[in-house]
Amino acid sequence: MEIIEEAIEAFSQLPGIGPKSAKRIVYSILSSPQKGKRIEGAIERLSNDLTFCRICGNVSDGEVCGICSDPRRESTICVVGKPFDVMSFEKTGAYRGKYHVLGGLIDPLNGIGPKDLRIAELKERVEKEKAPEVILALDSTVEGQATSSFLSSFLRGCAEISRLASGIPVGSELEYTDELTLSRALTDRTREG
Repeated sequence: MEIIEEAIEAFSQLPGIGPKSAKRIVYSILSSPQKGKRIEGAIERLSNDLTFCRICGNVSDGEVCGICSDPRRESTICVVGKPFDVMSFEKTGAYRGKYHVLGGLIDPLNGIGPKDLRIAELKERVEKEKAPEVILALDSTVEGQATSSFLSSFLRGCAEISRLASGIPVGSELEYTDELTLSRALTDRTREG
């Protein structure tokens, strides 16, 4: 049936879901219409009720996210590539500062340069908020390392720059790193320059 094939194709577009998994998801929804309604509602809320914080770029249900509006947060800024990385750090409970989501990483092979990311906003924010430290917490990939190197030079003189300590495997993505490893990497971070 065309409707089923269309649904399988749509689910196959999600990261980590191939055609077989998509087919299982579709048939699971078909076997339980209530499950399908719940998924439909969750997707609709994601599309309609969420936006990005105007300050940090994290996912938010308002103009400013709960982290940026929390006066108890320290003024250190932890720079991450994507909103999911914020969730990973928040799960550790080890960091009480603020975040800045770049919206990706520098990736010349795919045409993504510094101007395509929220890098200018970061510098403006660091200067405006007088952040004492900027923690570069980017993926340990070639793109993450290139972005960290660029930011280290770009922000030199604005604040103390540090990177996460080793312990996060090279080539890995932060969202797949467990909380203990992330917590230790954050605690043992190294200073730049």
